[in-house]
Amino acid sequence: MLAAYFVFISLQVSSLLPNFAMEKAEPMNKVIAVLLAAGSGKRMGTECPKQFLKVKGRTVLEWSISAFSRVPAVDEIFIVTREDLLDTVSALVRAGNYNKVTRVMTGGKERSDSSLAAIRAAEAQGDDLRLLIHDAVRPLVSQRIIEDCIRGLDEYEAVDVAISSTDTIIEVDEEGIIRRTPERHLLRNVQTPQGFRLATIRRAYERAMLDPDFRATDDCGVVFRYLPGIAIKVIEGDPTNIKITFPQDLEMMAARL
Repeated sequence: MLAAYFVFISLQVSSLLPNFAMEKAEPMNKVIAVLLAAGSGKRMGTECPKQFLKVKGRTVLEWSISAFSRVPAVDEIFIVTREDLLDTVSALVRAGNYNKVTRVMTGGKERSDSSLAAIRAAEAQGDDLRLLIHDAVRPLVSQRIIEDCIRGLDEYEAVDVAISSTDTIIEVDEEGIIRRTPERHLLRNVQTPQGFRLATIRRAYERAMLDPDFRATDDCGVVFRYLPGIAIKVIEGDPTNIKITFPQDLEMMAARL
């Protein structure tokens, strides 16, 4: 009788364990991918902005949307574009039925204005999320790179993507005279996405906005300059993660699809 009682109690306790574990489980951080699609086609030599050029039946922007859409850990996609392109992007998203795209918004004159618009839009969902900011004209970004960035934010507050430089780099003065030749093994060519915990990138931009001389070409540079105590982890990129800039880049892209 006593033995049966203890068996009964053990079964009752065991039945409570899964519920207890679920209550204690840490919530997953939401991941929002931001596609910056406000560029022009000046260097491409076309009137059509390069994000709308078609390769194998789809626009460059659509290929980028698809790259992030197929990563399970990416919860939402924001697209930031120019005001005159807002309707075009919105129509493209509707026609393609890209369900992860939840916001299409306008940015500003500078690239940093577009990033800041996305940061402010994400704030409504709370601090406990992660942003991946990506150039929409890098449509060949791999699932491996995206997932490595997301995992990197488990440990670091900011991550960058880069590949080793294969060329010798020189630094010159204003007259074109060599000043120094940096050690090549320490140099990297930066790609995107760049990933951030929202609170970190927001804090960096808050400080940047107080600087009258603020200029930025990438978001990790904002963190590096205005939050110097933050370690930025470099994620290994891929030579195929090219930025569509010149006509020959479209040919290279088509060959890799």
